[in-house]
Amino acid sequence: MTVSPNPVSKTRSRLLAAAASVAVAGAIGFGAVTSGTLPVFAEAVRIEAPEAPGFADVVERVSPAVVSVRVKSKIESASSDSLDFFSGPRGFDNLPDDHPMKRFFRQFRGDGERHSRRERGPRAVSQGSGFFISEDGYLVTNNHVVEGGSAFTVVTDDGRELDAKLIGTDARTDLAVLKVEDGGKFTYVDFADDAKVRVGDWVVAVGNPFGLGGTVTAGIVSARGRDIGAGPYDDFIQIDAAVNRGNSGGPAFNLSGQVVGINTAIFSPSGGNVGIAFAIPASTAKSVVEDLMKDGTVQRGWLGVQIQPVSKEIAESLGLDDAKGALVADSQADGPAKEAGIVAGDIITKVNSKDVASPRELARMIAGFAPGSSVDVTVWRKGASETMKLTLGELPGADKLASNDGQSSPDDQASSLADLGLTVAPAEEGKGLVVTDVDPDSDAADRGIQAGDVITSVNSMEVNGAGDVTKAMAEAAKAGRKAVLVQVTRDDTNRFVALPVEKG
Repeated sequence: MTVSPNPVSKTRSRLLAAAASVAVAGAIGFGAVTSGTLPVFAEAVRIEAPEAPGFADVVERVSPAVVSVRVKSKIESASSDSLDFFSGPRGFDNLPDDHPMKRFFRQFRGDGERHSRRERGPRAVSQGSGFFISEDGYLVTNNHVVEGGSAFTVVTDDGRELDAKLIGTDARTDLAVLKVEDGGKFTYVDFADDAKVRVGDWVVAVGNPFGLGGTVTAGIVSARGRDIGAGPYDDFIQIDAAVNRGNSGGPAFNLSGQVVGINTAIFSPSGGNVGIAFAIPASTAKSVVEDLMKDGTVQRGWLGVQIQPVSKEIAESLGLDDAKGALVADSQADGPAKEAGIVAGDIITKVNSKDVASPRELARMIAGFAPGSSVDVTVWRKGASETMKLTLGELPGADKLASNDGQSSPDDQASSLADLGLTVAPAEEGKGLVVTDVDPDSDAADRGIQAGDVITSVNSMEVNGAGDVTKAMAEAAKAGRKAVLVQVTRDDTNRFVALPVEKG
């Protein structure tokens, strides 16, 4: 009798065989297991990071509004005595006509002479970036990109080359407006509210560095209110995006596709990009561009004062708690400030009740008003605040400097102000004191006072003799001040210097 195998036993046998094969594979893959159990591994570290926003969507939307700006300028015809391949050495044409060298060069250069002397047409001299701000073809770039140009070509993101005309420029803010007039409609972008821009915000710079065509870089806002000495209204946004030559005039966008700044300058000790760039804030650009589109020029309010910073020593000498404001070094004779009674030695602390932190901020505030605007100016004078109303004039085309009477020769009778380290003598007509000698070890010498300087006031008090200086110093000491504010004139320019009351 034949007995059939038990199906349950067969199944059990197959499971045991499979388990054995797994055990062998485990030994091969992980090494011998002596304890009879598989090793336990620690779980790898994983961090669930938030999904980082990319820039592709922003770039895709704004790129059609960004253009390359090519600037051409007409060059002068070549001179017959210029140093080039065809005309020979300088002074060559002064040789006699039968001179062998002259005959040689004439024959050698042949038709090249006519080619080198004929007037050439416009040629490209610079290239930058720009962006459309209106559907009908207005675009913004830098003044230094278009400066000196006679013809302008805009290259769009899709490769079209369009002629443009210059609408207006503003050298003080380095801005310019061009207009493309081919009748088409253009993708354009808006200016952002840069007051909401914070240090650490992402920015995307789009432009045409090195003539490569549309190029995109990204970075963050690393500082605000930068003064780089580029102009009287410096208030740059500093970004750490890679901005290079050719990016000038190009926009820096926020992640909403709005222009937060116009790339203008870079910090580059070596000439290459080091990741520090400066952009004109959108608020500044917007107001300037609107004026340029309207009139082709920018009209700014004018106060008519020569100003300088308020140092801690100057503030202390005048009884100010903080070293803020703008110290008036002089009021121009035909300026609104002079007519309103603002004089040298006043410290402008507010305009329309808004605090003035520095001379540069005062310049920006006044420039923000239209000529003819009425403003309230608060000054600190003789230990108290005083507010006066005045009507702003129009800023002249060139910065005007106040002028004073010429320096006068000193009188024979010189007086010594040992406490200040100065020797002075009355000036002609009794206006001020001429410095005839300066102790090289004195505070006056350390602060740059030189022989020939004219001292016109001390602590806002006119001085016509050494006694006036001594009196002003005594009053300052009585008031508990450690320094006096000395007004000095040199080369028709005023400045103020704080000198310690006590010496030694």
